[in-house]
Order: sequence, then structure tokens, then C-alpha cells
Amino acid sequence: MRINKKKFIYLISPNKIYPKFYHDLKKVLDTGKVGLFQLRLKRYSLKQKIVIGRKIQKICKKNGVKFLINDDPTLSKKINADGCHIGQKDMSITEARKIVGNKIIGVTCHNSINLAKAAIKRKANYIAFGAFFNSKTKKTAYKANLALLRWARKKINMPVVAIGGINSTNYKKILSNGADFVACSNYIWNNSELDPVSAIKRFK
Repeated sequence: MRINKKKFIYLISPNKIYPKFYHDLKKVLDTGKVGLFQLRLKRYSLKQKIVIGRKIQKICKKNGVKFLINDDPTLSKKINADGCHIGQKDMSITEARKIVGNKIIGVTCHNSINLAKAAIKRKANYIAFGAFFNSKTKKTAYKANLALLRWARKKINMPVVAIGGINSTNYKKILSNGADFVACSNYIWNNSELDPVSAIKRFK
């Protein structure tokens, strides 16, 4: 998986697809800051996810953004997404690989070097550490620190995503310590002060 230093944002969908979402997504991706987009929807049917996924996929393709599906390699294959992201409680990388083939597979490794090493061994395409800060999107059961990113920069040759409460005031610290991508959701889609485009433009 190639890294474009300018496209350092790993954007995660809002929990709810609101009426103006697709319009906002086009404008957000048009800023050229997003490298990866993950569709993470918990309360939608498979049918709804397929319809939503296909619309997002077109927008991502136009902007050269890799489109990933959270937790569901089968859905990823069905809509021919660029890959999927799996957590520790989802299916194994080996099982996911059988479904998606040589597409991108990313793995949540929480705050664990051992989980990262296991993901590397099983040929994941990127690993995600977090949470680095308190997040409104997800309850933070695991707390990751900057030393983990420094370890990854020295020891592994694989893209690293940092997740959890990342915003325009703390992201530089994360990138300068070794992360290739900063994952954002709440700060972009549910910001009480800024619309999505203004929020993403705060990342310089």
C-alpha cells in the first residue's frame, strides 16, 4: 500500500448517513487530504450498506481515495471495495484474505506490539493503534501512547494508522512520532463549530 504524504487522513464515515452527506463527502475529498475512507455503519441493513457503499465508492474513485469496509470482508468483496478493516473480535486475517484476495486488509492492534507483530506475520497491509486520546465516536477501552508509534517507525515496514480523539490541534504530534495516517470521524462529521470541509481544512 503506497503512502502519499499529503493524503494523511484516514476518514471514517459518520454513524448516520445524513441527507447532505454525499455532497459534503465530495467537497471533503476534494481537499486532497484523505488517503483512505472507511465505511463503518452499525445500524444499517446489508441492502442499505450496499447502496450507500456503491455511492461512496464512486466519489472515492474520482478522488483517488482507497475505499474500505469495516468489519465485513464479504460486503467488501460484494461491492468490489479496495479492501476491509478488521478488529480483533472479527474474523482472522487469513479468513478475510480468502474472501478479499489481494485487496487491502487493515487490522486493529489497540496498544499492543504483540498484536502488531501477529498482524505483520499474517500479512496485513496496515495496522491501526489507538486510542491516543479520548474519543466521542467509540468508548476507549485501550490507551495507546506515542512510544508505540516510535517503535513502529523503527521496527516495521508497514503503514501505521493512529486512531482515537484525533483533531486539528493534536494530529501533528501523532504524525511526527511515526504515524502515516490519522483516523478521524467525529471531528469532521459531528463538529459543533465547523462544517466538514472547514474542519478538514484545519489539517494543514
